[in-house]
Amino acid sequence: MNDRGGRRRARRLAIGTVVVLALAGMNGPWLYRFGSEKYHQYQINRPEYKAENGKWEVVEFPDEYKQNTIHAALLRTGKVLLVAGSGNDQDNFDAKKFDTRIWDPVKGTIKKVPTPTDLFCTGHTQLANGNLLIAGGTKRYEKLKGDVTKAGGLMVVHNENPDKPITLPAGTKFTGKENGKTFVSKDPVLVPRAKKVFDPVTGEFLRNDPGLGRIYVEAQKSGSKYETGTQDNYRVQGLSGADTRNTYGIAEKLALDKKDFQGIRDAYEFDPIAEKYIKVDPMNEARWYPTLTTLSDGKVLSVSGLDDIGQLVPGKNEVYDPEDQTWTYTEEERQFPTYPALFLMQNGKIFYSGANAGYGPDDVGRDPGVWDLDSNKFTKVPGMSDANMLETANSVLLPPAQDEKYMVIGGGGVGESQLSSEKTRIADLKADKPKFVDGPSLEKGTRYPMASVLPNDTVLISGGSEDYRGRGDSNILQAHLYDAESNSMERVADPLVGRNYHSGSILLPDGRVMFFGSDSLYADKANTKPGEFEQRIEIYTPPYLFQGAAQPSLSGGPDTIERGESGTFTSRDAASLKNARLIRPSASTHVTDVDQRSIALDMEVSGDEVTVTVPESRNLVQAGWYMLFVTDDQGTPSKAQWVRVP
Repeated sequence: MNDRGGRRRARRLAIGTVVVLALAGMNGPWLYRFGSEKYHQYQINRPEYKAENGKWEVVEFPDEYKQNTIHAALLRTGKVLLVAGSGNDQDNFDAKKFDTRIWDPVKGTIKKVPTPTDLFCTGHTQLANGNLLIAGGTKRYEKLKGDVTKAGGLMVVHNENPDKPITLPAGTKFTGKENGKTFVSKDPVLVPRAKKVFDPVTGEFLRNDPGLGRIYVEAQKSGSKYETGTQDNYRVQGLSGADTRNTYGIAEKLALDKKDFQGIRDAYEFDPIAEKYIKVDPMNEARWYPTLTTLSDGKVLSVSGLDDIGQLVPGKNEVYDPEDQTWTYTEEERQFPTYPALFLMQNGKIFYSGANAGYGPDDVGRDPGVWDLDSNKFTKVPGMSDANMLETANSVLLPPAQDEKYMVIGGGGVGESQLSSEKTRIADLKADKPKFVDGPSLEKGTRYPMASVLPNDTVLISGGSEDYRGRGDSNILQAHLYDAESNSMERVADPLVGRNYHSGSILLPDGRVMFFGSDSLYADKANTKPGEFEQRIEIYTPPYLFQGAAQPSLSGGPDTIERGESGTFTSRDAASLKNARLIRPSASTHVTDVDQRSIALDMEVSGDEVTVTVPESRNLVQAGWYMLFVTDDQGTPSKAQWVRVP
């Protein structure tokens, strides 16, 4: 009896073992993943791990506040402005649904802000008064070849009358003298008067150089038979008298080709206290994908972009004066691709890193160099490795800004190229003969890498993708900390969210870094499913905030310090402080942030008092609001105090 019972138990055990093994065989991958994920979560949350690698956390907004964030800027209130406009969504554009949010990363609050026009792919920079200047945006979405039903393109309107300009309203009809086809303008156009040209020696009148206006025109009807193949002169219907002779159009091919995005001239200042957009004078040129760079006198240079025809602005650059809120053309022209990375140097010139966001000829304005805005002289900086892969690269002024060393990170080939670079390249602009030399390499070729300067003089480099817009499921879930002093880079904790096109990062006043955006072309490795815009915010807490001790305190002191002057603050940790940095708040889009810079301050400690001195150079320390950080001998920064440099 006992033997039979033992045999039955043995059989049941054997059968149970077979069942368990069978189930394990069927569910092994799931069990492995479940176990691996649990172990991974355990590992990345260990205090020792976070002290070495930092930690990532995802922030999910309530559904009613989610948006396709394209632009982000840190405001002097400590809040973050998140701008979507239409958010790269044609349906939003057609419905005039334009979004802006203000997020408080400390309180976790978020609110909607009325958005006056489509600020999708605008330009922005911080102003001396603490406002954010925003200029440009979207007038029309692109139409791919096959979706274009009416032949169209650029019409250049000539005015040979030297005595008066002429305005042609929207709906003006142009009829070709040779082809007999009629095209209609989509917008009004002001054509300046002709310029009289005289012989400089004799003073004899030579000719009238006609005034020129540019306008987009479309055929009256759909179909390929309304396309034109060659240049033609066009008669302007509706004119009378001398205007009939003096005003005419010239157009090259008007076809059913792809039509690029079109820009707008609108400009605004965003007031961080009132939390609203304030309209200012529009730019002279419509711009989509422009770069705005603050100059030494507090004025702002606006460069590049696609115009209201959808063509690259042909080197017509302009300057915004915050005093009277008006725009003036620069005397000389210089052309760059869209979103060029342009930085103010300590000698007042402009450094162009070569990084850009793409639109424009592949052989014009792509070389990195130093631009003298006054003389329009451009001096190339040689030595760039992977020079054919600077689209979608990131550029950063390495800390401290006094060293004037710039790093260009990753990048890819022109257009939808599969090429991507793992290189970092560094140019020391204080060298006798500046040139680029390679820094430490990334582990993978990386388009769209994000970079944020941290208070301890390291740079956080994260995200990106190996292929164009994350194609082929190529997002890179890696992050690195680059040490500017040792020129070394180490891998830290991996981000949780993939980021590529339409993404960026912002240093927060508490020393953490926020990440936004990402706009994958496809959602799968086979490139068969359309991608979805990444609406989640992610926060990275660097290792220096897991060192065990609390952040050094910093309080009191003035909220304004002039260049060359000092300010005294209080810290109970004063004896352990090592350095002080003024960091300009970021304004980021398309992994381009020309605002951020970290300036070393002279620091003296007496008891619990910390006295910092701001450098005298207005080219180094642009007027505006800054975050003042002090860092202790363990590399841990304080929370920032906001300081204004007038």
